Amino acid sequence: MEDITVEDLKSRLDNNEKFVFLDVREEWEYDDDNLGAKNIPLADLPTRLTELEDYKDTEIVVHCRSGARSMNAKKFLESKGFSKVRNTIGGILAYRNL
Repeated sequence: MEDITVEDLKSRLDNNEKFVFLDVREEWEYDDDNLGAKNIPLADLPTRLTELEDYKDTEIVVHCRSGARSMNAKKFLESKGFSKVRNTIGGILAYRNL
């Protein structure tokens, strides 16, 4: 699936649109600043995949600090059969610069 811009993400969050929102930063990063997404650090994703199993055919928007870890998370999830994963371009840094 096509990645998502922070502008589109903000609009969708503001409109309470339904999608799975996943933050793959470390817990301390999440505790410092978050957008309300479910936090599963990238390194923990393989062992916590069962938490997402029910969403294989649901849109999942992944974000991190700058977009690099979330891109890796997107590739990993796609390799595990998740069909609607989108990376947030620029991550939370870009989102906070809106």
